Amino acid sequence: MTETIGFILIVCGLIFDFSGCLGLVRLPDVYNRLQSSTKCVTLGTCLILLGAVFYNGINAVGIKAILCIWFIFMTSPTAAHAISRASHKAGYKLWKGSACDKYLEDRQGSLKKEDS
Repeated sequence: MTETIGFILIVCGLIFDFSGCLGLVRLPDVYNRLQSSTKCVTLGTCLILLGAVFYNGINAVGIKAILCIWFIFMTSPTAAHAISRASHKAGYKLWKGSACDKYLEDRQGSLKKEDS
């Protein structure tokens, strides 16, 4: 039973990783691509690792997979935020179809407050 659950989790993780790879190819700008890749790494890879835990059980492999899941959940969103902020500060423009740029609005608002 646990092997079946592990197999299903691994397949779901592979589907998420595949959709993230498609997002890297199809999405228009660095921010959308970053969002797609972060989602696939965080959810897809963690599902694959969780599937490995269910498939192998709690042994050396399972404990390493759990540690990797914890590490990915802690670092992937933080790294994506840092890359996105650095891209914005470096001047990479949003896609012309983007609805708004809240970071730019916040930045301009703080500059106006400093001038006052």
